[in-house]
Amino acid sequence: MKVFRGLPNAASRAPCALTIGNFDGVHRGHQALLAHVRTAASRLGLEAAVMTFEPHPREFFANKMKDPAKAPPRIANLRDKLASLDANGIDRVIVEHFSDSFAALTPQEFTERVLVDGLHVKWLMVGDDFCYGARRAGNVQMLQEAGKRYGFEVETLPTVMNGSTRISSSAVRAALAAGDFAQAEQLLGHPYAISGHVIHGQKLGRTLGYPTLNLRVPHRPALSGIFIVQVHGVTDAPLPAVASLGVRPTVEDAGRVLLEVHIFDFAQSLYGERVKVEFLHKIRDEEKFIDLPTLTEAIERDAREARAYFRERSGAVTATDRI
Repeated sequence: MKVFRGLPNAASRAPCALTIGNFDGVHRGHQALLAHVRTAASRLGLEAAVMTFEPHPREFFANKMKDPAKAPPRIANLRDKLASLDANGIDRVIVEHFSDSFAALTPQEFTERVLVDGLHVKWLMVGDDFCYGARRAGNVQMLQEAGKRYGFEVETLPTVMNGSTRISSSAVRAALAAGDFAQAEQLLGHPYAISGHVIHGQKLGRTLGYPTLNLRVPHRPALSGIFIVQVHGVTDAPLPAVASLGVRPTVEDAGRVLLEVHIFDFAQSLYGERVKVEFLHKIRDEEKFIDLPTLTEAIERDAREARAYFRERSGAVTATDRI
C-alpha cells in the first residue's frame, strides 16, 4: 500500500476508486465501505484509494477554538489506522493535512483541485450523510452533479447496523469508554488493541517492583484506566499483562498520556520494539493516590486480579479442551 502525505505529485497520480473519511477505528461500517471500493476498483481497473485527514477535522477546530476537550478521543493512532486500511485491501492512502486553507476550500474548489486534478477520481463512494467543502456546504446531491460534469461516478452506502445499533466511531468510543470490550469487538470486527514502539520511561515501575514497557499515546484515547491486557509481538503466543492507560496523576502532572504495561514473569528488554497491546477487561478507573506506598498497594491488587483472570481463563480453556 502506498501512503501519501497530501496530494500525490503529478508523476504519482493514477485514476482511482476513492472513498473519503476519518476512518477512526476502521470499524465494520468502514470495512463494508472499503469492500465496495475494492470491488469497484477491480471492476473498473483502477486503484482502490482512501483519503483521510490528520488531524481529525473536529480536533482541528477544537484546538483552533482553544477547547481541546471538544475533540473526539481517538480510537486508533495513525499507524494502526493505516495498517487496518492495508489489511482491507486498499492500494493507496492520501493522508491530507487538515488546515485553515484546506477547510476554506469551497465545494467547487474541493471537486476540481482535490478530486479531479489531485486524485484523478473515476468512482467515488461516500456515506449518505457526507458533507464537504467550507462550512460543510457540499452534500451528496452536489457531488453527484459534479460527477456528471467531470466524469466520475458517485455512489452512497447506507448506514451499517449491528442489530439495532448503528455502527459508528462514536458507538465504538462509547463502548471503549464503558470498558465494554465485547461490544467494541462486535462493532470493530476484531479485538481492540493499541500498537506502538516501546520507549524509555521514568523507570518508576522497576523501583516499585513492577517494571513496565511504555508506549507513547500522542492523542487523547477513547479509554483510560487500569486494564487486563495481553501483549502480541514479543513471543509466538500473547503474553499476559496488566496495564495503565492515562496521565499517571500520582507521579506527574504534565497531562501526557502513556500506556504502561507490566508483563507477568518477564524480564526481557524491549526498547524500540513494536508491540500490540490487546485489551481484555477493565479493572478500575485511574486514580491519584496520596503517596507511592499507597500506589504500590493498588498496583499489587490490580496484578492479583489480572493473574486470577488469566488463571480462570486458562482453566476455562482447559475444561473446554477436555469436552
